[in-house]
Amino acid sequence: MRHLPNLICLIRLALIWPVVVTLHAGEHVVALGLFVAAAVSDGLDGYLAKRFNWTSELGKILDPTADKLLLVTVFVECAWLGLVPWWLTAAVVARDVLIGLGALTFRLWFGPLRGRPTAISKINTAAQLAYVMLVLLDAAAGVPPREMLDACAVLTLATTVVSGLHYVLTFTRRAWVQPVHSS
Repeated sequence: MRHLPNLICLIRLALIWPVVVTLHAGEHVVALGLFVAAAVSDGLDGYLAKRFNWTSELGKILDPTADKLLLVTVFVECAWLGLVPWWLTAAVVARDVLIGLGALTFRLWFGPLRGRPTAISKINTAAQLAYVMLVLLDAAAGVPPREMLDACAVLTLATTVVSGLHYVLTFTRRAWVQPVHSS
């Protein structure tokens, strides 16, 4: 049972392709259902890992990777289809690329990354998931109104930018006080 959170992450990864295919085919109700299942799996695997201490080194990599791949892929597909603005998609992708490059640079020059997702990062992930769900709900059922989607897009942009800046400052602060790793 201790590997259940990792299995749930793998299921989330496996859901990415069907979400994209159904979106591309215009099957918005199915895409929404699959995306909601993926979003719920994100909360479920984290809850199980923390509640029962079923954490693992693999899970520490798998969970954020599954989140990033799901969100970036769906944002790009939704932007391609005109469901999500390109400016928001660019910010989402740029944040994740920035974090990835920062983590890689830190790992190569300073050693292992030690840390957990920050509160603002979790808020950002929740905002991105909620925004995509609302966009898909709009595509499937015509609700919520466009004004609400626009407001949620701006809120999602704000959390994306603040979270990205927070990671840059965190990596920079840690690098500043840590000696260069030699290997």
